[in-house]
Amino acid sequence: MPDTSGSTGRSPETHVIDFRAAEQLLAARDPRGAVKLLDGVIAAHPENTAARLLRARAFFAAAQLRPAELEFTIVLEREPDNAFAHFALARTYERQGRSDQAKRHFRLAAALDPNPQYLKAARFDS
Repeated sequence: MPDTSGSTGRSPETHVIDFRAAEQLLAARDPRGAVKLLDGVIAAHPENTAARLLRARAFFAAAQLRPAELEFTIVLEREPDNAFAHFALARTYERQGRSDQAKRHFRLAAALDPNPQYLKAARFDS
């Protein structure tokens, strides 16, 4: 009998396949499909930060800003030095009209990684 994980009865290999398929769905502009696949992966592996980051990106792409914010926050609790997560959370706050919170995370992203996109968004001159 195959090794299964969680109550879904799916194997760990199936979760990897679902994760990779979710990446492809997001790249193909199907964020809702990606979220559906990632829900099962995260249910079986709630500690998987990569899956949470991908789900946050999918929520953002689907304009589900509150769930995106929650997932990016979980990622940053686990990886406070993740510049991309700070940048993406800042973009989420920006889309919600929360400019002060956005500015803080844009600046954290730029401080962690001098990526030109992060530096431009941080607007250190203002």
